[in-house]
Amino acid sequence: MRALPLLALLATFHAKALELAGVFGDHMVLQRDAPLHIWGRAEPGQRVRVQIAGGEAGAQAGQDGRWQATLKPLKAGGPHELRVSAGADQRLLADVLIGDVWVAAGQSNMEWRLADTLGAAADVAAADLPRIRHARMPHRASLTPLRDTPPLAWDISSPTAAGEFSAVAWHFARRVQAETGVPIGLLNLSWGGTPIETWTSPRAAAADPDLAGTMRTMPTDEAAFVQRRRGIILERVRRFQGDAPSAVDGADPALDDSGWPTLNAPQVWETQGLPGLDGRIWLRRHVTLTAAEAAGAATLHLARVDDCDESFVNGHPVGQTCGWDQPRAYALPAGLLHAGDNLVAVRVTDTGGDGGIHGPATELRLDTAAGPRPLAGRWRARVEALQTLTEPGPNDLPGLLFNGMVSPMTPFAVRGVIWYQGETNAPRAARYAQAFPRLIGDWRAQWREQGQKGLLPFYFVQLASYGPRPPLPEGSAFAELREAQRQTAARVPGTGMAVSIDVGDADDIHPRDKRTVGERLARIALVQSYGRAMPFRGPTLKSSRFLPDGRIELRFADVAGGLATRGGGPLLGFALAGEDQRFQPARAEIVGRDRVRLSSDAVRRPAAVRYAWADTPLEANLVDGAGLPASPWRSDHWPLVTRDVRPEF
Repeated sequence: MRALPLLALLATFHAKALELAGVFGDHMVLQRDAPLHIWGRAEPGQRVRVQIAGGEAGAQAGQDGRWQATLKPLKAGGPHELRVSAGADQRLLADVLIGDVWVAAGQSNMEWRLADTLGAAADVAAADLPRIRHARMPHRASLTPLRDTPPLAWDISSPTAAGEFSAVAWHFARRVQAETGVPIGLLNLSWGGTPIETWTSPRAAAADPDLAGTMRTMPTDEAAFVQRRRGIILERVRRFQGDAPSAVDGADPALDDSGWPTLNAPQVWETQGLPGLDGRIWLRRHVTLTAAEAAGAATLHLARVDDCDESFVNGHPVGQTCGWDQPRAYALPAGLLHAGDNLVAVRVTDTGGDGGIHGPATELRLDTAAGPRPLAGRWRARVEALQTLTEPGPNDLPGLLFNGMVSPMTPFAVRGVIWYQGETNAPRAARYAQAFPRLIGDWRAQWREQGQKGLLPFYFVQLASYGPRPPLPEGSAFAELREAQRQTAARVPGTGMAVSIDVGDADDIHPRDKRTVGERLARIALVQSYGRAMPFRGPTLKSSRFLPDGRIELRFADVAGGLATRGGGPLLGFALAGEDQRFQPARAEIVGRDRVRLSSDAVRRPAAVRYAWADTPLEANLVDGAGLPASPWRSDHWPLVTRDVRPEF
């Protein structure tokens, strides 16, 4: 996905004028019941006065012109006017509410707009909720921690504005605000396709054994970065294809591609040995057609391409599109295809972030006169050119998004964090069990050092279902990342996890049901941060025992009136394995209000149980009495499929 040019975003303060930091603006929400830092720039040595809701504080600008005043805690309410003055210079901010500010952070599923979700028309029409405000931080990656932000626009929830809000955050805020009556501010710090490492501070990343070497040599200026980064990417390309990028006529059917390496499609190439590569790659797929298939017109479907494609069939151009999330469907005239070998060639240009063909495998196909021919699988690939590097991208090094988007916000008092991230880390899920708690502790320390009191609440979404659905249970990177998330919720105080496996989409990493996800996060916050009483966890395993007849009995806590199945059908999603570590589906039945019994004719002596252990466990249907789903889990400690995968930067 295309990153906005950094220079266009680096709004800086003028040293001689009274200025407020970019986070402060009309219609903003300030955190109630907490000391409030207000900061900005003025003439060096100038006295600055800040007033709001009867509270007042003063500060003196330093030699660099920076000043920071701290107001005493204020009660929820408003609207108020924030008045900042320095000599004859004055700034007024109108319609300021005092309430609770929640940071909404992560990657694309947190970034996803309300306008693009299930039920969007009704939600947007009902979005006249003026006590909910949303501010979005522009995308910024930085080699060093930034202190200032571009001016942020605080938008009021309304039918004309709410469609651009983070959908998960808006549904969260709507439920919390309705239950508490407190104004809610949403500070949206999200960027699609980004790993957890870029959101972690350089200080915390340096304490990670897998990242320490990278951090010791991390450049601090862009020229050094460009030189270092280009060398790394060139080495990866040589490792992939044996030589440096070079121009080829990849559309030519006569070109011999038998020696080319392959990439899987649909799947971005960053997860296939080419992390950080922005530029152009040729992808070629040979398809043998019968005379019946080649007769008549056809349609080439390329799912989605990140970012741009130029597509050819048998050497003839058939279409081109730019837009990382736009479906591709190109009409092929009669006579273009022929019986025998046909070549589909796609020249992909990636301008930033992930690159390649992606999306549902079912949408990567050739619809012929005789029916569809799947094109998912291995494609011949060759890197043709690298994009000219001028500045760091979000995934190039650890800490870049912390520096650019989180660091400037840490003096701003907040109520807590809601987080939806992890898809990009799934290929190295095993290390997420350390990386995620490290990020949570890091953010808490960063806000605490700026005066935040107490343990910063950190509530997050467990990954939704997405990906292949094999007939038998097997290893799963997504399941392993969900396991790391579940362990984090169990071990790290002040956290909470919203399970979302039941609202995923096997063919789309961006499920459109964001209402359920946001409301489950809201349940967690209402119980743990606001003291409400309601079910919020879903069933959690309490104990297990072997029965004399060879069955296993599981006992669950957090059943909220009793275990049930979603939709009322048979209980599904459990698997058993013996010491051979070969899992088989298990028969499962609910016994009483809090027990499940398992058995399998194929596993006479069970050694391990797994529940919902798959990329897409949509059939798993154990819920509590309130309909909240159980999290995926496993009883074994057998090796994970991602255990040896380490980050590459």
